[in-house]
Amino acid sequence: MLKQFILSCAALASLQATAQSFSFDFSQPQPVYTDALGYGYDVTGAPTAKQQPYFFSVKVPDGNYRVTVEIGDKKKPAETTLRAECRRLMAENVATKKGETKVIEFVVNKRDSMIRKNNVEQKGAVVKLKANERDYLTWDDRLTIEVTGSAPAVKTIRIERDDNVPTLFLCGNSTVVDQNREPWASWGQMIPRWFDRGLSIANYAHSGLAVSSFISQRRFEKLLTQIKPGDYVIVEFGHNDQKEKSPGSGAWYNFSHGLKRMIDEVRAKKAEIIFCTPTQRRAWEADNATIKETHGDYPAAMQAVAARENVPVIDLHQMTREFFQALGFEDSKKALVHYPANTFPNQPTALADNTHFNPYGAYEVAKMVVMGLKKIAAEQPERFKPITALRADFPDYNPNTPDNISAFHWTPCVLVTTVKPDGN
Repeated sequence: MLKQFILSCAALASLQATAQSFSFDFSQPQPVYTDALGYGYDVTGAPTAKQQPYFFSVKVPDGNYRVTVEIGDKKKPAETTLRAECRRLMAENVATKKGETKVIEFVVNKRDSMIRKNNVEQKGAVVKLKANERDYLTWDDRLTIEVTGSAPAVKTIRIERDDNVPTLFLCGNSTVVDQNREPWASWGQMIPRWFDRGLSIANYAHSGLAVSSFISQRRFEKLLTQIKPGDYVIVEFGHNDQKEKSPGSGAWYNFSHGLKRMIDEVRAKKAEIIFCTPTQRRAWEADNATIKETHGDYPAAMQAVAARENVPVIDLHQMTREFFQALGFEDSKKALVHYPANTFPNQPTALADNTHFNPYGAYEVAKMVVMGLKKIAAEQPERFKPITALRADFPDYNPNTPDNISAFHWTPCVLVTTVKPDGN
């Protein structure tokens, strides 16, 4: 068992500068997080009872961190779900019997908004965050673990810096981002669930973004300071790009040019890039049986750039069409943020969003992305083999036969909002 490691400020500073290895024993009291201390219970404070959800954070520099969590309870059965940063799913509904313990390992990518060159901050060099994401756990100076589930029980947590693991960076919009509050969710925060400790997921997406704004807000610049040879980048845009009306805008001009720029700069870093066509909106033809095309030329333009530049493509556009049609007109609402009034606190009116996924829908789309990655790796193993570092329990998935929503179990985060994410 890992021993308790209570860090003084001096010890924390020393570890941050060297090995960056931290261990915490939750059979012993732990403090509430402060910047001066640099670790502790965060967001909602310390739990007031056993088997109660909580957040725990450690201040660390940008990078990938291997997290080892020992779960279980000596006196009670437990069921534990682990998420990181903004509701990034790492392990779900892991059951332990009374007295049983299990060890779960995963890798978390942590970053802040500062843009550094050779690890040195540059004056004024910072990602241009939107006002509504400045409180996101994704962009702060700490790594946060959310311990949740129907009866969570964590005995120890160990966090270790890992500079060698490959990283899969995600670029995109509200259908990709780590949504920070219930009931909204995106595939980018679900996909870490299916990868073992051999791959880290770094989600740089945000709601409302197009290729042009992803670049102009310096998110891509930040990504390029973190990427290394052997890493991967997934790009999914199209929802918001089609709204641009400035000179030179359009699928075959600014959009295609932006995609080409991303290809060139990723490859200059000796990394690989993959495209995802945009997810469908739940927009039906008059027959209520066929999904209506709402993305114009953008999916075709992405496919054309990919073909010209030898970039593999995951066709989420087609897979989510099949998914919605397989669920049908009414049941497809269950994959999106459709909830009657008063389902959540301070929600006097119904939520009916036909673009943004709920946890079930995001979970299903994440499986589609994994299947796309498996296909790419099978066709080009010399370039993409590391992205098949999947957990043994991943089930092959067909969007024409979606998982039964009644079998999906998601413990809601305590953080909730009824405000729709940017973009549509």
